[in-house]
Amino acid sequence: MQWKVKGPALVALGASLSLALAGCAGGATGTTSSAPATSAGPVTMTFWHNSTTGDGKKYWEDTVAAYTKEHPNVTINIQAIQNEDMDGKLQTALNSGDDPTIFMARGGGKLADVVAADQVLDITDKISPEVKTALGDGIFSAFTVDGKIYGMPTSVLPGGIYYSKDLFAKAGITATPTTFEELNAAVDKLKAAGIAPIALGGKDAWPAAHWYYFMALRDCSKDVMDKAAAEKDFSDPCWLKAGEDLKAFADTEPFNKGYLTTSAQQGAGSSAGMIANHKAAMELMGAWNPGVIADLTPDKKALPDLGWFPFPAVSGGAGDPTAMMGGSDGFACRKNAPAECVDFLNFIASKANQEGYATAFKTLPANKDAKSVVTDPALQDVLASYDKAAYVMLWLDTMYGQNVGNALNGGVVNMLAGKGQPADIVAAVKSAAAKG
Repeated sequence: MQWKVKGPALVALGASLSLALAGCAGGATGTTSSAPATSAGPVTMTFWHNSTTGDGKKYWEDTVAAYTKEHPNVTINIQAIQNEDMDGKLQTALNSGDDPTIFMARGGGKLADVVAADQVLDITDKISPEVKTALGDGIFSAFTVDGKIYGMPTSVLPGGIYYSKDLFAKAGITATPTTFEELNAAVDKLKAAGIAPIALGGKDAWPAAHWYYFMALRDCSKDVMDKAAAEKDFSDPCWLKAGEDLKAFADTEPFNKGYLTTSAQQGAGSSAGMIANHKAAMELMGAWNPGVIADLTPDKKALPDLGWFPFPAVSGGAGDPTAMMGGSDGFACRKNAPAECVDFLNFIASKANQEGYATAFKTLPANKDAKSVVTDPALQDVLASYDKAAYVMLWLDTMYGQNVGNALNGGVVNMLAGKGQPADIVAAVKSAAAKG
């Protein structure tokens, strides 16, 4: 399957969304969806999500049970798939015609190609008015292709650097870095204290590539990034500068030993596990990270000293230093799905279920009415920066789709492994973009 980008890079989430959040309350509840199911007979649906353990897995089990209790003619078979395996398994299922009824949708070029293949349901006129108002128009941008909506957002996931306040204090770091000069100084202090500065799950490729994404966000102007999304044009020198800046930083050895063989989110030895167990001080990641970290702490509770700060400013960069990068997880229905599929999407987007979602996943819900549930200090810091962001860009591999995204991610990992140069990243991306 080939992924194609349609539309601009900018995700209209920023201030217009007011990012709906602030505190955490209990699990899924049986909130009645706005529209009744239309099928009189039995309905069976399959549901794929990416939460394989802990509170997230239980949330989906409870939410499905609540829905089917209200709709006894409906059976929903759940399949929990490891996050790193989701895109590949879904692509295979879509190509074989054995696709799930309800599946994860991350928007951007990946979703656009599924739309182009006529494999996903247009839900534009099927979203309940209550849900549309509660989520706001902006957040649907990532799931909109040619003016039509194909996915229901469940969370807002801007990225930045998570850190251990205790390890920063141990190293004598008194303020979070705002520039790369300050980040380099913090890395030096952490090394001097015998602490691994930055955890990186390079084995999974995309966490390593995130460092390039954010360098590009700082080095490239908004206009350049918009043009790249619309035209697959990577000719501006800033794309090379982003790779050069990343290589210069990587050459200072800020990452954990063996980072190229470290996974991102699986087990205590993963990059998230290193933060959870105070084996490293920082990790660049999206707003799902507090929940992942909590699942990997010894007591399976939120890390009490977890903090967050925006990706630092880069010297000579053309991007706005307040700009952020992220996305929105959500779910879509396969083409010709029964009416209950969209009814279930409206159900999970309700205030009560979004409060449960934010609690279970320790993240930022899409529903603005659920904002009273985010009390995690790190996530509150994310929100403060998000509200001030000049603009928000979609994750580059999501925006550009699988072909370009894979080339980008692979090029970054090769450079970090000493098998390529910054120019090779740009060359690989240009080659993949030319193939469509």
